[in-house]
Amino acid sequence: MQAIVQLDEVDARILTVLVEESRRSYADVGVDVGLSTAAVHERVKKMIERGVIERFTLRINPDRVGLHFTAFVLIRNEAGVHCGEISNRLREIPELLELHSVAGEYDELAKIRTTHAQALEEVLYRIKAIPGIARTTSTVVLSTVFEERPPPMAGNAAASKRRSASSLS
Repeated sequence: MQAIVQLDEVDARILTVLVEESRRSYADVGVDVGLSTAAVHERVKKMIERGVIERFTLRINPDRVGLHFTAFVLIRNEAGVHCGEISNRLREIPELLELHSVAGEYDELAKIRTTHAQALEEVLYRIKAIPGIARTTSTVVLSTVFEERPPPMAGNAAASKRRSASSLS
């Protein structure tokens, strides 16, 4: 496990602003957090170097590209088969967006997006064909309330309250 990086309140506010819209200029971010453009740039650079910020990315609207069907699939491995042996094979399935090793009756939890139920069935056949997988259990998503929520950080409680208040109005 890597050491935890301590963030001050200003760093947490910078992250909160960038999580909401990572394309914002450092000048705009500076206005929101009360710093100069150069100071924001330097703080972001340090957070990248320390591994706090892994990358800047974009979010694709799955419905707009025809991926209307989401399911979570629990995967149980055969006795004695380690998750690491299977994860590389699962990584090859493009519809599988996330894979988590979990404790309990199952070994992995996968998030899958497809165009429709029949496409999910085809993905499940591919998963079950992987040597070492004993069984799967699927849960189909009816609707998504929220996803890709940023993790809570010290200093972003005010932003969280603003988001909650704006979603209620």
